[in-house]
Amino acid sequence: MESTDQNDENGVEEQVKLQIVGLSKSAQKKQLKQQRYEAKKVEKKARMKEEKKREAERKRKEWDDKLAGVTEEERSKMIESRRDLRKERMEKRSEERQNKIRRLTHAKETGQNIIVDLEFSHLMTASEIHSLVQQIMYCYAVNGRSASPAHLWLTGCEGEMGNQLQRLPGYDKWIIEKENRSYIEALLDQKENLVYLTADSENVLDDLDPNKIFIVGGLVDRNRWKGITMKKAQEQGIQTAKLPIGNYLKMSSSQVLTVNQVFEILLKFLETRDWKASFFQVIPQRKRREGDSGEHQGGGGEVVGEECDDDDEKDYESERKKTCIEAANDG
Repeated sequence: MESTDQNDENGVEEQVKLQIVGLSKSAQKKQLKQQRYEAKKVEKKARMKEEKKREAERKRKEWDDKLAGVTEEERSKMIESRRDLRKERMEKRSEERQNKIRRLTHAKETGQNIIVDLEFSHLMTASEIHSLVQQIMYCYAVNGRSASPAHLWLTGCEGEMGNQLQRLPGYDKWIIEKENRSYIEALLDQKENLVYLTADSENVLDDLDPNKIFIVGGLVDRNRWKGITMKKAQEQGIQTAKLPIGNYLKMSSSQVLTVNQVFEILLKFLETRDWKASFFQVIPQRKRREGDSGEHQGGGGEVVGEECDDDDEKDYESERKKTCIEAANDG
């Protein structure tokens, strides 16, 4: 059995190696690592699905055994009680869904406008686009649960990125703005209010002006395209800013924030008006070490919305599964 598994694994690696011929050795190594990681995720998903199926069968058998061991009258009461409990849960879920719809609808009128710029899909591999789609699902789910949701925009929803988004269950019901056009075209009359969040900006963001429209670069690039968002903003003649992370934290070796982390930090700030609390609630412990709140640390941890590493995927995997299912099912 072990020999067969080893042969299968070697076969997969050979196929992967053939796919990445022509890349530099460093790029090949990163691509191979990513392919292995994706393969393991697929295997894990299959195992979890099988375990879930077995658990459902166990519970069903346990219920049948309980019913078989009681009188007809007790059986009827048990079934009625279970039906009432299920009805109560469905009503509670329906109420929560309606409250969520009300909050998000209100946010479209009064909420802070935050754009995820999806015009970089041509620079990403299929697996990187998939990773970004997962981050966007997480953003929507977290926004739906927030007491102070933002008004979320997705711009540049074309090509493979648009195709993957359209395949998400419930995506058509999402209460957001979806634009195939770029944000410049869609918001031409609001150009003076556009602010691109980029680590390369010299402007530190002190507050979230409700009149401003903040843009997060939707790019999972494994560190290939540093500075691309700043260059884009400069060419378009729009404002830029960076999160004030350096005022409150020193980052550890991993200095990358994903799109969903940046979005959640902004949401936390909308709720608390406290940058330090927002950073500490969202940024994983392994990525930071606390610095003097009054001392500007600068430097690390300010790459926002431009790339994602495997550790970030692992940190958010379990939470993302739950919230992404919620987002897909509830719309």
